[in-house]
Amino acid sequence: MNKQQLFDNIKRKQSFLCVGLDTDIKKIPPHLLDGEDPIFTFNKAIIDATAKYCVAYKPNLAFYESLGMEGMSAFERTVTYIRENYPDQFIIADAKRGDIGNTSEMYARSFFDHIKVDAVTVAPYMGEDSVKPFLLYPESWVILLALTSNKGSKDFQFTEDANGERLFEKVLKKSQEWATDEQMMYVVGATQGEMFLDIRKYAPHHFLLVPGVGAQGGSLEEVARYGMNEQCGLLVNSSRAIIYADHTTNFAAVAGEAAREVQQEMVLYLFDKGIIPHKS
Repeated sequence: MNKQQLFDNIKRKQSFLCVGLDTDIKKIPPHLLDGEDPIFTFNKAIIDATAKYCVAYKPNLAFYESLGMEGMSAFERTVTYIRENYPDQFIIADAKRGDIGNTSEMYARSFFDHIKVDAVTVAPYMGEDSVKPFLLYPESWVILLALTSNKGSKDFQFTEDANGERLFEKVLKKSQEWATDEQMMYVVGATQGEMFLDIRKYAPHHFLLVPGVGAQGGSLEEVARYGMNEQCGLLVNSSRAIIYADHTTNFAAVAGEAAREVQQEMVLYLFDKGIIPHKS
């Protein structure tokens, strides 16, 4: 999916919501545990209930890898299910990969050749040669970690060099030598608030993947106010607040309603920015 197609979906669905499929076997409704593939069964129900309200899904690989082969099978079944039933959805493998060149090449082959997701999150710490293998797939995206929501983000990301340039700013500037905003996005945590203004100084046209809204306490209103550009430029992720909104047999319907509420708030921000002509 290219940038224009993603923007068209945002306008059509009046949403820039990404639903995070951080599916924890210990948190899904207990009645699912007797089934043959509870992780996939849970994901399928969540996807069917939320697809009309979102434009993207983001399975977090850690939750699937923790279950070994069964978990990875559920991950691949989930991606296939989205592809076959909701082909307009943008699929992000939240894997935070990034290693020496030949290893990154294998990671890229796994996600883009085999599993066929649209994008993968990548850590920039090892530099250009660890990122470039993911960029050899012109129809796919790299989502580079830039400024994250976690407490430890201050350990490195805000450190300054002798000229006062912060590390996250260096990442933004240097990485734009590797790819354009047609193939690279950035992860920016929702809890960073006004820091989105600094991000937009260096990446005015890029899409930003924004985790941290919902259970982590990030403000959707602040993200939209400081981070939205003329093409929206945002994929705002919510995971736990949607997928674990209920633990009964009615979990999917409640998740769908939680997604709808976020989408309805997004309508207001898209309208105020002039991206959509009316609120529906």
